[in-house]
Amino acid sequence: MEGKSDLRKLLRYRWLIFSVLAIGYVLVYFHRVSSAVVAPELIEAFHVSGATLGVLASAYFYPYAIMQLPAGLLSDSLGPRKAVTLFTLIAAAGAVLFGLSPSVSFAIFARILVGLGVAVIFISTMKVFSEWFFAREFAMMTAIMMIVGGIGWLSASTPLALLTLWVGWRMAFIFIGMGTLVLAILCWFIIRDRPGDMGLSSPMDIDYSKSKTDAEQSRMGLLEGMRTVLFQPYFWPLAIWFFFTCGNIFGLGGLWGGPFMMEVYGLSKAEAANILMMIAVGTIIGSLVLGFLSDRVLQGRKPILVGCATIAVFTWIPLVVFTVRLNASILALIFFLLGVFSNSVIVIGFASAKELFPTSIAGTSTGTVNLFPFLGAAVFQPMMGAILDRAGKVGGVYPPIAYRWAFFACLISAIIALIAILFMKETFPKPISRQKNSPPLD
Repeated sequence: MEGKSDLRKLLRYRWLIFSVLAIGYVLVYFHRVSSAVVAPELIEAFHVSGATLGVLASAYFYPYAIMQLPAGLLSDSLGPRKAVTLFTLIAAAGAVLFGLSPSVSFAIFARILVGLGVAVIFISTMKVFSEWFFAREFAMMTAIMMIVGGIGWLSASTPLALLTLWVGWRMAFIFIGMGTLVLAILCWFIIRDRPGDMGLSSPMDIDYSKSKTDAEQSRMGLLEGMRTVLFQPYFWPLAIWFFFTCGNIFGLGGLWGGPFMMEVYGLSKAEAANILMMIAVGTIIGSLVLGFLSDRVLQGRKPILVGCATIAVFTWIPLVVFTVRLNASILALIFFLLGVFSNSVIVIGFASAKELFPTSIAGTSTGTVNLFPFLGAAVFQPMMGAILDRAGKVGGVYPPIAYRWAFFACLISAIIALIAILFMKETFPKPISRQKNSPPLD
């Protein structure tokens, strides 16, 4: 009876921990894309060019990308509880300072703090999953996290637009910073690194589907693991696909989509935010559907990734060819499709990266491939701004031809992503009866 009671307590408490971490992941996505809604206010407040605005928005992504491997080390050494609490405090300070920024250079510094602060949340959450959840639940929990990310994207669209209309963009970010401070306090009092910290048995103790050699294999060093990843030729098609696909989606949905709709189509901030929200809707729906198709229907990763990359190419074409001849409904459909086929599909990409390598370096492979989405975003946001600046402003706004050239660059990037993913290796786990005679990884 005592064992059953401990198991029930474990099953209940892990969801409390997950709830706190999920709120943190909402903030991760919120800060990634919030610049798209407040871009006009930032241009007016700091009197900056498109390229400089791109640098400001992308300042979040550089520390986030750089921190992916250190985040794994911190979650292992400090533990998720200390790591998330400490870095969430940094994110809270960054959000408040962003709202108080007197200059664009100060705002860039604040965005760097935010990116640095939220960078450990995802990896630490994966660490919590490995300690508090059964191995067979890992894929499901990762998909749920992607849905949580979609909610974060959703909160950075219409809700943020309404909040900024009510209190102004500066107070909006100060409020968010204060809420993040409360979250840091909750992290400290609620998160526990492992069930043993509460005197409970670990799921690994009763999860017999987990290989007994995993713990021994996990001793592979970081440098050795990175070498294994980087010298695996099939890793690079995935990395290139991540770079260009995520560069596109965060360049448009994370920054320039809002100004495009407001300047070219004359939409209000709330109307543009409603359309941007469709990326979040597509992300949530796609995360549910694509995982099911990959695992249960097609039983493969490559068909999903190639299919989504192909559809993404065709989704960019209307923005290039019919830049000024789209209506709100068509724009909403385009943003929805990009949410499904360029954003939610990254769950399948991460699954492939994890399956491409032995479980002993799954964390290293995931952390390494996770560099490329954020490097893409860090490059594409200022790059699109530079393209807009090169075309020049007319009457204080960028003309349609400027956005057409920026979208053309995104179309070329989508084609490169499609070509890259054609060279990936199918990684979907084979049935056990076939695995025994299968050759080792190349």
